Amino acid sequence: MDLSLLRPAPGSMKKRKRVGRGPGSGLGKTAGRGHKGSGARSGGNIPPGYEGGQMPLSRRLPKRGFHNPFRQEYTIINIGSLERFEAGSVVDLDVLRQSGLVSGRKCKVKILAKGELTKALTVRAHAFSAQAREKITALGGTAEVG
Repeated sequence: MDLSLLRPAPGSMKKRKRVGRGPGSGLGKTAGRGHKGSGARSGGNIPPGYEGGQMPLSRRLPKRGFHNPFRQEYTIINIGSLERFEAGSVVDLDVLRQSGLVSGRKCKVKILAKGELTKALTVRAHAFSAQAREKITALGGTAEVG
């Protein structure tokens, strides 16, 4: 095999469209843009949602509800899933991330009381439900917010 004989597959290489290069090219004069209108102008394009002057759908539909920009989103972890850790160990965000219980961008963690826990653990999270805090402290563990 000779490297000088290598060619692209037939039909894979398309010729570049050269617009505005005279009448013989087929795309001269108006360069395929037609006559007048916003599409013919430089910098002229149609913004997304534009319906030709008709009231756009986004403005025709009623707006409902409220979006709180300061909403705190938590990753929920049930107390039953903490059973996998050894007794007396410290369970914090890094440990939860290594074990696969926490992933993604949402960094805040809230512990809920679903499930059973049989070991004393030191659990560090951003929030606890009242029942989860009770269950952890009843076994001799500690629930630290931070």
